Amino acid sequence: MRLTGVAQNQGTGAPRQGKVFAANKTEVERVDIVVTEVEPLYHVLLVSTPFAESMLSTEKVKACQIEMADHVIEVTLLVLDMHFDVILGMDWLAANHASIDCSHKEVAFNPSLMASFKFKGEGSRSLPKVISAMRASKLLSQGTWSILASVVDTREVDVSMSSEPVVRDYLDVFPEELSGLPPHREIKFAIELEPSTVPISRAPYRMAPAELEELKVQLQELLDKGFIRPSVSPWGAPVLFVKKKDRSMRLCIDYGELNKVTVKNKYPMPRIDDLFDQLQEAKVFSKIDLRSGYHQLRIKNSDVPKTTFRSRYGHYEFIVMSFGLTNAPGVFMDLMNIVFRKFLDNFVIVFIDDILIYSKTEAEHKEHLRMVLEILRANKLYAKFSKCEFWLKQVSFLGHVVSNAGVSVDPAKIEAVTSWL
Repeated sequence: MRLTGVAQNQGTGAPRQGKVFAANKTEVERVDIVVTEVEPLYHVLLVSTPFAESMLSTEKVKACQIEMADHVIEVTLLVLDMHFDVILGMDWLAANHASIDCSHKEVAFNPSLMASFKFKGEGSRSLPKVISAMRASKLLSQGTWSILASVVDTREVDVSMSSEPVVRDYLDVFPEELSGLPPHREIKFAIELEPSTVPISRAPYRMAPAELEELKVQLQELLDKGFIRPSVSPWGAPVLFVKKKDRSMRLCIDYGELNKVTVKNKYPMPRIDDLFDQLQEAKVFSKIDLRSGYHQLRIKNSDVPKTTFRSRYGHYEFIVMSFGLTNAPGVFMDLMNIVFRKFLDNFVIVFIDDILIYSKTEAEHKEHLRMVLEILRANKLYAKFSKCEFWLKQVSFLGHVVSNAGVSVDPAKIEAVTSWL
């Protein structure tokens, strides 16, 4: 396979096959081979590479001609900063009706506007040679020239609470689990309904056997903590499971019908750019994530029956605020603003259940961190240590990277809702 006209591979050696739909910057910028101009994309694209990394593409080259098995096919390429000359991906393979035969290392193409053809690969490359320790020792004794290379594990070492300055004095703020109902607070979650609303009940969703087993376990955990109780309410929402990043299952209540008849809370959510305006000259950061934050706020007693959900194993109602209720973010934001009011815009940023502490010096940060943990302890608000980070020079927060150099959008969070060209 080779590029013709616009982006021909001028390198020596055997031609290379590719894997996604891109050309590298060097190939595109070669003056003697590029005959079409690089065009900007309308959206920034976040592209996953064969090495499980991500990079951004902002440019494209249209109508590149690829010569493969004496056939020429046009393709639009994205410009990426990669070591591969060209990568051809699933979209391009699908558009040309490609069928891959792994055993014979062949790809059969059936383009809609030309005759079918096959492209055969180069075959497997030989594996590195391996010798035994005894053979290596013998060669060394004979004076064979050798190089000793050591492999360093650069993975981050797990940090314990007891090793974190200041944090180790507040181990009770970071429990493994929430042990029971939260205290009665100044704020309680209320569900105000539109006039003339009558109770709404929906049949349970169907679940797979594995989901039913998980449902039993999670219902019992919620009962043991006192977060739910059996209900005879005429209300009833169905339940479902959503997979988390770690492949575990999160129990979710579909409160869609209840939310439709709930009077919406107009509590103002802060603008993210306004929050970050406070970070000038900050050099040290810590980030605290509350453990199941919504479960740390009670529901107004008269509104508890409205949270009832139906399952194969009975009807239950929430005593603490549940995920999925329309006004939950605003109410919890109100609670956090009350708790941290005297610290806001001084050294604390709060967004729902995420807390960012920022300081100009480490000495100042030590005091700020202690004050925040003291407030959490006094209000019986608990954090999840595994999702917290302390004493950082740079931190990812609300989709942005925050450092002493300023605030920038986190590349890992950039997504473009667009199709491949």
